[in-house]
Amino acid sequence: MIRSSTMRFISLAPLPLLFCLALAPLAHAEDQPTIDNAPGPQLRAGSLMLIPAPAHVQHTQGEGFTINASTPLRAQGEAAQRVAAQFADLLARSGGPQLSPASSGMSGGIRFILGDVPASARHLPDAVEGYSLQSSADGVIVRASTEAGLFYGATTLAQLATGGSDGRVPAVRIEDAPRFSWRGLMLDSARHFQSLGEIKQVLDAMAAHKLNTFHWHLTDDQGWRMEIKRYPKLTDVGSCRVPAGDGGIDPATGGARTYCGFYTQQQIREVIAYAAERHIQVIPEIDVPGHATAAIAAYPELGVLDTPLQPLSEWGVFPNLFNTEESTFTFLENVLEEVIEMFPSRYVHVGGDEAVKDQWIASARVQQRMRELGASDEMQMQSHLIKRLETFLEQHDRRLIGWDEILEGGLPPQATVMSWRGTEGGLAAASAGHDVVMSPVTDMYMDYLQTASPNEPPGRPALITLARTYGFEPVPATLAADKQHHILGLQANMFTEHTRSYARLQHNLFPRVAAVAETGWSAPAQRDFRDFLARLPAQLERYRAWGLAYAQTPFEVGVTQREDRRAGTVQVQLANPLGYEVRYSTDGQPVTAQSPLYQAPLQARVPATVQAAAFYNGQPLAAAPTVAAYTAQSLLTRNDDELLSCPGPGQLVLRLEDDGPADGERAVFNVNIFNPCWRWADADLSGIGKVQVRAGRIPYYFQLAHDEPNRKFEKATRAHGEMKIRRGDCTGPSIAEVALPASPDADGFITLTATLPKGTTGTGNLCIGFTGDTRPAMWVVDEVTLAD
Repeated sequence: MIRSSTMRFISLAPLPLLFCLALAPLAHAEDQPTIDNAPGPQLRAGSLMLIPAPAHVQHTQGEGFTINASTPLRAQGEAAQRVAAQFADLLARSGGPQLSPASSGMSGGIRFILGDVPASARHLPDAVEGYSLQSSADGVIVRASTEAGLFYGATTLAQLATGGSDGRVPAVRIEDAPRFSWRGLMLDSARHFQSLGEIKQVLDAMAAHKLNTFHWHLTDDQGWRMEIKRYPKLTDVGSCRVPAGDGGIDPATGGARTYCGFYTQQQIREVIAYAAERHIQVIPEIDVPGHATAAIAAYPELGVLDTPLQPLSEWGVFPNLFNTEESTFTFLENVLEEVIEMFPSRYVHVGGDEAVKDQWIASARVQQRMRELGASDEMQMQSHLIKRLETFLEQHDRRLIGWDEILEGGLPPQATVMSWRGTEGGLAAASAGHDVVMSPVTDMYMDYLQTASPNEPPGRPALITLARTYGFEPVPATLAADKQHHILGLQANMFTEHTRSYARLQHNLFPRVAAVAETGWSAPAQRDFRDFLARLPAQLERYRAWGLAYAQTPFEVGVTQREDRRAGTVQVQLANPLGYEVRYSTDGQPVTAQSPLYQAPLQARVPATVQAAAFYNGQPLAAAPTVAAYTAQSLLTRNDDELLSCPGPGQLVLRLEDDGPADGERAVFNVNIFNPCWRWADADLSGIGKVQVRAGRIPYYFQLAHDEPNRKFEKATRAHGEMKIRRGDCTGPSIAEVALPASPDADGFITLTATLPKGTTGTGNLCIGFTGDTRPAMWVVDEVTLAD
């Protein structure tokens, strides 16, 4: 379905202004916007336009050095020359000049020197990746003891010469090295598949942010994405699924439309080599014993049940586990053998998360097998499997890493823990002497929404803002000093249930990856969020030069309003979520740095239109202004972005995409999948006789495992159910209801009109819900309109 509702807010769209009316600031309006609570940018004294912030910066005398197309680029030795070539490429891609290696000499211009770092830099935490950079009127010298360190120095120099600097590098001395050795990004290619070119673009962006670990999630319930030659059905069968609903129907034939994709071993080696050139290790993940549906679909003998399976088109937590037979252990070891042959990294990730044990509990054969192995419960059975794989990997000079569930039932002695359910698992593992990578769902999950903007793409519930990501501290304050070295670093995780396109992937990752990079590289003393915000616009300019489709939503202007429908007035509040200054226009003219500065809510009679944009140093931050238009009709309408969930227990609000059309734009809905009910708060029903609801229908494509009892629905009394209108706390008797059709119209929507009882009046909650089981499909609200 393609949404065609009449939204009053149309962000990032340079629309013509149909209604122009001057809006006057309210000096003493109640409920001021939250802009005063946003941090706002503030450049620290001496800061450079670098992300991540370096460990030590010393400004020196002189005017610095300007890099232009004639600047000589010098390096001696194969490794230094490689770095020089990579610097030239990054500089040009970031908007700087194209440089060529100098034919001779090692004086003047830009020099890359591989050798001992200065004694003053040897105290830095990681000399392996450390470097020094010195700039003066005579040129720039980048020096490091390793090629990786020299590469990171080159990355710093490319930033100094771009992002609005016009090639001017200040006179400065930088001594720099990362705080943590593991600065990672996990990408899920199992739920949604990325092309080889897209993977390489992600690696380029990681390298430019000084990230050094690419965790590649290659297997899951929805797809097996890695060629294993000994088991060809893993990709022949396991790499294809039929999407739920209209997305799985071929519009031309009406038959099944499969979603497929996998990487050959040759392609995987190509990715590994590409990453290695950028000093990024690639960590493969083969998930066991859960997230195994695609593998079991390919080889049913690996499963616990006799029921045939297919790679799943749903999201959530599934009960399908590998069985506990010796033959299955051998299968996993055989798979790991080919993985080890492809991936030179020291670590292999074996998952271990969200393994619902219901099938093991119910299986007499698994219970017998547990007794044979001496496992007292299912967690010990999982621990036995993990220890078996850990021993196998140790025999092949590899180390096992897994999600923090591998702590349960006992942890193999050499295992490393990736803590995702918070930091508690990491704290426990580090305290017991295990190495840890911190990647908590509360701070490091990039598939969570990053702002409250209606322009956010589909994603998981709640917000992980740029500020929250930046503020994450990987070393728990309660961890003993002698155990802190076990915190290897941090990692951002990009699961892709809701990330159907590469454009959405870029939106979800950037600019939050910049915050992850600084948290992983820079010591706490160098980290300051307001300073980061002041440096971020320069990084955005580099993003634009790369053609990177970073999220616009953190740089939009958010708009909220208080309306008086009977008076025909509206009070408009503006705020940028990061606290950048907001300027606005109400006369139809473009918003510029000279437009009025927003300082207090605006009030006007409708019709009225306001444009607004966020600025830093006179430059707009978003691609286009936010436009909000108000008419008498718009005051009577709410779309689902403006509606709230109904109160009460059972809240799991997701931002969900519709299942069709097969290609192109799809409608997006905010839905509480535990209790689908929408609420118009403070709806004024005076003079209103009808409620018109534009509703759509989407597949219920979730499995919730032990959370399934939280899913609620009201039993239908008609053949296809009812839409019910309620007031108050949304739980009382309905005041109006309409029979639902068997299906929506051809466009995927239906407009339902409920007549209110005579005498309905007053202001309060207006609640809209639908009866009937939400499986296999559920009705969702797109737009609500009040009519007389």
